[in-house]
Amino acid sequence: MPNELTSPSTSVQSPFCGALRSKKFFMMDTLATDASQYLDASNHCWCRETQQVLGPDGGRVQPKRCVPGRACYTSALDSV
Repeated sequence: MPNELTSPSTSVQSPFCGALRSKKFFMMDTLATDASQYLDASNHCWCRETQQVLGPDGGRVQPKRCVPGRACYTSALDSV
């Protein structure tokens, strides 16, 4: 039986990247679980890391794209 203290830990993944930002993001008091919680009528969002609409991997920033599996994804729960 592996020892929990010495076993490598697995990071819990959030539904969206922790660097995903939008105007609505700053009004939330919980972790977003749906894209509609990020997007308003403008559909504008950006990456906290690049401060642009393109992520560190050069891809467009959108809730449907900023998910686990993307090269630059980091869980929003990593800093908790």
